[in-house]
Amino acid sequence: MLAPEARVALTLRAVGGLSSEEIARAFLVPVPTVQARITRAKKTIAAAHVPFELPAAEQRRERLGSVLSVLYVIFTEGSTATAGDSLLRRDLAYEAIRLARTLAALLPAEPEVSGLLALCELTAARFPARTGPDGEPVLLEDQDRRLWDRSAIRRGLAALGRASAAGRGLGPYGLQAAIAACHASAPSVADTDWERIVLLYEALGRVAPSPVVELNRAVAVAMAAGPGPALEIVDELVVTGRLPGSYLVPSVRGELLARLGRTAEARAELELAARLCGNLRERSVLLRKSAALG
Repeated sequence: MLAPEARVALTLRAVGGLSSEEIARAFLVPVPTVQARITRAKKTIAAAHVPFELPAAEQRRERLGSVLSVLYVIFTEGSTATAGDSLLRRDLAYEAIRLARTLAALLPAEPEVSGLLALCELTAARFPARTGPDGEPVLLEDQDRRLWDRSAIRRGLAALGRASAAGRGLGPYGLQAAIAACHASAPSVADTDWERIVLLYEALGRVAPSPVVELNRAVAVAMAAGPGPALEIVDELVVTGRLPGSYLVPSVRGELLARLGRTAEARAELELAARLCGNLRERSVLLRKSAALG
């Protein structure tokens, strides 16, 4: 009855409690688009007198993708808040993990359920090191990896193993979990297997193409092959306008320009990223990086 994007948006708003701005960020669409989807979905449900009930067994599999999408967006908002003065919203993230564990117990043979659970566990494992005493963000290269939650890493790797063992290939969540596993198993940023991460992002780009995936691939390319090739990827995103209004593109572009010694351009990009960023903690990091360039 409802289009998947409308179903997911309405669930995130009504059940997940996310704002239209948070949902729009997750799906890379304007806020009015999200609001229109939610309004249409409500009207459709009201007009058809659809009851609030568990779908029939034969309908559940086809709706699994929407359920996973909802949990993924809730967890993503919890792991990096769209706005406000806190980088993390642990309550959201841990609720998404709880629901993912429940879903994995109900559907142990579904590899993407295990993939999503693995991604959430491995990402949340870094939470204790991602913020300092005053809540300020701590960059990956500066994190004390001794603070990472080893139990969560073990759970995440086990879930990833179950996803891989299904023999159907890793889907979008499983591939992201495999990337998170590379970070979780590395002793430092320098010793991370960036070449493998590049390959995983390339695979992810084939099964779930997205400008955010391309941007993340550029970051991995910069670590594996240097900032020059990575900047070409980011500039292509700029030319095609595939992430309009996002702070992520100027943030990454500023970092790459700084590594190339193009200081004035880098400073301008980081300042632009700060203006576009809604999260006060992330904004402060961007401004600090800009100021450090002199």
